Amino acid sequence: MSDLLRAASALAVTGLVAAIFASPKPVFAGDHLAITSGGGAFQQVQRKVLFEPFSKATGINITEDEYDYSASKIRAMVQTKTVSWDVVFVTAGAAVQLCADGVIETLDWKTLGLDRAKFMGADKNDCGLPDSTSATVITYDKDKLPNGPKTIADLFDLQKYPGKRGLWKGAAINLEWALIADGVAIKDVYKVLNTPAGVDRAFKKLDTIKRDVVWWETGAQPPQLLADAQVIMTAAYNGRIYDAVKNSGKHFEIMWDGAVLNGVAWVIPKGTSRLDEAYKFIAFAGSPRAQADVMNLTAYGPANKDAMALIDPAVLPNLPNAPDHIDNAVLQDPVFWSEKNDELRQRFNTWLAK
Repeated sequence: MSDLLRAASALAVTGLVAAIFASPKPVFAGDHLAITSGGGAFQQVQRKVLFEPFSKATGINITEDEYDYSASKIRAMVQTKTVSWDVVFVTAGAAVQLCADGVIETLDWKTLGLDRAKFMGADKNDCGLPDSTSATVITYDKDKLPNGPKTIADLFDLQKYPGKRGLWKGAAINLEWALIADGVAIKDVYKVLNTPAGVDRAFKKLDTIKRDVVWWETGAQPPQLLADAQVIMTAAYNGRIYDAVKNSGKHFEIMWDGAVLNGVAWVIPKGTSRLDEAYKFIAFAGSPRAQADVMNLTAYGPANKDAMALIDPAVLPNLPNAPDHIDNAVLQDPVFWSEKNDELRQRFNTWLAK
């Protein structure tokens, strides 16, 4: 995004905050809000685009914290009545779990002043305001594999694409891809996976490439596996690949077929003494302008559908939920995984150890 566009966006955000949150309630110098996110480059963007403009416009000071996306930390705070985080950035799956456990506030969309129907994934969760979506995709190095994979089936085709492939060391995503490669329509993936026969079918398909998989556990590993030619293709987070191409000059290509979209959301832990301020912040963070400005700098997809029209055209093709990608994407079901994660993770670990 150009400096001019960035400056214009900043002015628009400041104006938006001031207009939306003009309130008869006085704001005092000591008012503050504790916001916790996942750290790293993404939180730096959040600070620049969300935290600082919001604080400047409202007079509410923001203190930041970072965590590892562990839902147990939020649960422990609430249960021990030691809530020190007012707003937390969580995975969609964690939002579903914490909501079911009564640990986070059920959102009042009228108070937010936002249209719930506009937010991708809001129908799956009563307690989280969907913020953005990232994707786990298949990627490869164009210099080493000029005629790369075109479909998820190619990930499992060892004759057409001999060599090692990288996959995340876990059940989620791999089971979805296995079923798609075995002929299950994307719209039916979770219906099939929700049956014992479907789970057996997915693991049977994974058996076909098990010996040719390099398993990774952190997001930094896939780009390095490609750069070192340890794999010919790998699962990876789209943001990591975007960064490697944009900032490190890599010639990596994303195959968007079967991309698994994973959402994140803003939630409010029960017990916060700053509920009004928390509502104001997440309402701002959910606005089309704010979401678009974050996504323009990160290549993640906005959850607010109205934000899509505000995305920089140069960035749009890199978004997981861009119009050209969304029809062939898998919208990961946080409700399914909140219910089945322990069971399927145990089965995956047992399968992996064989």
